[in-house]
Amino acid sequence: MTISQELEEISEVGPEIAESIETFFKQKENNKVLDHLFRTGVRVEAMPDREQLPLQGKTFVFTGSLKSYTRSEVKAKVESLGGRATSSVSGKTDYVVAGENPGGTLDKAKKQKNNIIDEKEFRKLIGE
Repeated sequence: MTISQELEEISEVGPEIAESIETFFKQKENNKVLDHLFRTGVRVEAMPDREQLPLQGKTFVFTGSLKSYTRSEVKAKVESLGGRATSSVSGKTDYVVAGENPGGTLDKAKKQKNNIIDEKEFRKLIGE
């Protein structure tokens, strides 16, 4: 069995992606870069199973200013834990995290009876 064929056995990896991955690792320049990264201390770790991610399938909206995170940081945090961060409240929103000066988004969330939490509750939810 070829490397490409083995890669195709992975869920969501088709022939084009498998071939692209195989080609990437056959190129000497790419292997030099990877060797350099490993020598400087970069380590590759397995991603946790999606089922084990605490925010799997949950949608978050952040409104107002947060003390502990920038918008891009909190979005990356939610996504790394299996959740999704969006910019607008809907019936599919699981949590609205209200920071300081939340504005109209909080009002809309209240009208729709979304689950509203503060930053402290959010941090508990993600285990911080």
